[in-house]
Amino acid sequence: MAEARAGPAGGPGAGPGTGRVAGPAPLALTASLDGTSTPAGAPVLVLGNSLGTSRAVWDRQVPALSARFRLLRYELPGHGGSPAPDRPYTIAELGAAVLALLNRHGIERAAYCGISLGGMVGMWLAADSPDRVAALGLVCTSAYLPPASAWQARAEQVRAAGLASISAASIGRWFTPAFAEREPAVAAAFAADLERTDVAGYGGCCAAIAGMDLRARLGSITAPALVISGAEDPATPPGHGARIAAGIRGARLLIVRGAAHLANVSSPEQVTAALLGHLPADPAGLAR
Repeated sequence: MAEARAGPAGGPGAGPGTGRVAGPAPLALTASLDGTSTPAGAPVLVLGNSLGTSRAVWDRQVPALSARFRLLRYELPGHGGSPAPDRPYTIAELGAAVLALLNRHGIERAAYCGISLGGMVGMWLAADSPDRVAALGLVCTSAYLPPASAWQARAEQVRAAGLASISAASIGRWFTPAFAEREPAVAAAFAADLERTDVAGYGGCCAAIAGMDLRARLGSITAPALVISGAEDPATPPGHGARIAAGIRGARLLIVRGAAHLANVSSPEQVTAALLGHLPADPAGLAR
């Protein structure tokens, strides 16, 4: 497993003596490229996480996915050890940071699967850099998630009262009551992971969602896309997935019964099988 952080310290041509005002430094994301058990030259699959979770959100998919792919697993700012500049972020900034990771590892093309905010980043990547994304899996996500004021209020709350103040509400969105009762240790582990998240990073990611509107860009996505929604997801209800699938040419929609927002955690067999059925074993043109 190779650990890396992507993102140069500043933009080109900006800074003292250039006559230009330096903008914010590009975001740097902690990531791992796991592939010790996969065949040499196996294709790469990028896994993007949801707000308030770490790469552990994909743990139930990793054994099956890693048999076919090298997995590039990154952490959002302030999550899982990634640095967290104390400012608002944008989806484009997050996407550019993932592109920097691909460049750092010499990966020309990769498949991409993202859940929630990770899926938003994946849609931006596929629209902005279609030559870099060979296939797209979008789990419990949205192309537009208003109102912005709700995200701003949540960021203000965690800055004032900490992540523990939203932990119970988050778990209520992520898992159905039946799942939380059936697997309380899983729900508790995700709550603990959320509460370890850096407040600045969480707030910055809230700003990225608040300012996001990818609806007009869906038509420019050319990568084969599978959209997965949880039937009982209160955060991104199935209508959001349906709108994404309708906007991307040839996209397919799967609704997972009995699943809330983290459908890949509560219904791992169904989600894993769907992703494996969608992602080609050797995506054409994928860099080795």
